[in-house]
Amino acid sequence: MKTTAVLLTLVVSVLLQLVAARYAFGAAWHLDLVLVGVVYAAIYWGPAAGILAGTLGGLTQDLLSSGIVGVGGLAKTLTGFAAGTFAAQFIVVRPQARVLVVMVATVAHRAVMVGLYALIDQRWPAVSWSAILGETLLNAVAALAAFQATELLPGAISRSRQARRSSIRRRQW
Repeated sequence: MKTTAVLLTLVVSVLLQLVAARYAFGAAWHLDLVLVGVVYAAIYWGPAAGILAGTLGGLTQDLLSSGIVGVGGLAKTLTGFAAGTFAAQFIVVRPQARVLVVMVATVAHRAVMVGLYALIDQRWPAVSWSAILGETLLNAVAALAAFQATELLPGAISRSRQARRSSIRRRQW
């Protein structure tokens, strides 16, 4: 497991959650970029990375929100472990499969959250299926963008380096 890469993924997802999600969508739409980062880490680096990212990301998100501290951490830890285990058992390399894992993880995460709040409060919280569907779709789009950027970025950097090298060689002659 690449701890530095997992932590960097987590920092980027928390910062994007704080900056972009709050101001771009407001309270009308829910976007959980930290969960996308947790599932991203779990798919790329396995269940241990999913546990680490889920624990740290969930607790960070809990500390920054007004909810009960630990509920999001536990839910994201379980979701990260499950996504990492699934990705380790099955070949999840196509973008459609990765997005499907993120969508299932989003619904599972929300179900765990509702269940934990029901256990703590001793009553079932209201469940908005349209909000869950909206969050699932937005997380899927964000995950698709993250996975595509990760796949395309190294090739683009390599091509730009080659272009610079060839232009430098032409100048020397």
